[in-house]
Amino acid sequence: MQAFLKGTSISTKPPLTKDRGVAATAGSSGENKKAKPVPWVEKYRPKCVDEVAFQEEVVAVLKKSLEGADLPNLLFYGPPGTGKTSTILAAARELFGPELFRLRVLELNASDERGIQVVREKVKNFAQLTVSGSRSDGKPCPPFKIVILDEADSMTSAAQAALRRTMEKESKTTRFCLICNYVSRIIEPLTSRCSKFRFKPLSDKIQQQRLLDIAEKENVKISDEGIAYLVKVSEGDLRKAITFLQSATRLTGGKEITEKVITDIAGVIPAEKIDGVFAACQSGSFDKLEAVVKDLIDEGHAATQLVNQLHDVVVENDLSDKQKSIITERLAEVDKCLADGADEHLQLISLCATVMQQLSQNC
Repeated sequence: MQAFLKGTSISTKPPLTKDRGVAATAGSSGENKKAKPVPWVEKYRPKCVDEVAFQEEVVAVLKKSLEGADLPNLLFYGPPGTGKTSTILAAARELFGPELFRLRVLELNASDERGIQVVREKVKNFAQLTVSGSRSDGKPCPPFKIVILDEADSMTSAAQAALRRTMEKESKTTRFCLICNYVSRIIEPLTSRCSKFRFKPLSDKIQQQRLLDIAEKENVKISDEGIAYLVKVSEGDLRKAITFLQSATRLTGGKEITEKVITDIAGVIPAEKIDGVFAACQSGSFDKLEAVVKDLIDEGHAATQLVNQLHDVVVENDLSDKQKSIITERLAEVDKCLADGADEHLQLISLCATVMQQLSQNC
């Protein structure tokens, strides 16, 4: 009887037909294609030159160049997250179209090996290739290729020097675009061969506008205070602001993003902690000061973050110019020592002791 019941229970299940199996497979593959997560930084990267925010001079010059389908050698410099790489990639897409973009553009950044050997071989070989092909949409296609050297300030001087002759020799078939944060680290013979464009840090208004636009498209709830604080902690770096916004969205899980959430995500030391450090310095007690510094380090706060935030507080504080200059000089020394790998605890104690000495003169 049990065997019979068992058998009937099995037979009642509908058999899996071949068609159903194929349909299920197709459905799952369709779902996989649909749910492909992309970082918002890449998703909302400008697709054309007109979408680049707050860099009017650069955009105006590039648009004129694009109209004539010609481009000089370019040097883009400025703080990170201001749209340097996005601008040249958008310009290249408009020049060549999606089909020829991969064939006509060589992009190398700091993650690639870019010593003198690479310049002599990879860049030189690409520059010597003749250009061919036309755009399928009938638009004029320029008779040159583009080599993008991102983060060019990290290239060795020998590699930069090797690039000089290549830039001149292959000028008929290749244009170069150097991108860097510090133009002073590019050798003079290279800068003289390029049209230089400075990218400004984005204004708060432009950043707020772009972030609110992304939040609306992604159905993200964020308070006005949250947006204002997000812009403040990103310091003109739109890429950083968008990354923080996406991280905060994942953390809250659909709830409203507040200033506190941004503080947690950005690794910013809360204002009350900074006030606590100042209160300990004003107390004149070294034991209190050491306890506060130890707590900060034990809670995992970065010493460089404390240095940056202390600088802002010191500048806004009611101290004499002489006191501010002494504390600021010490902040610079500590920042250099931390960059060289010095012990965080000792450096912060030393910094706070200097602040204590200066604050005690007010008492």
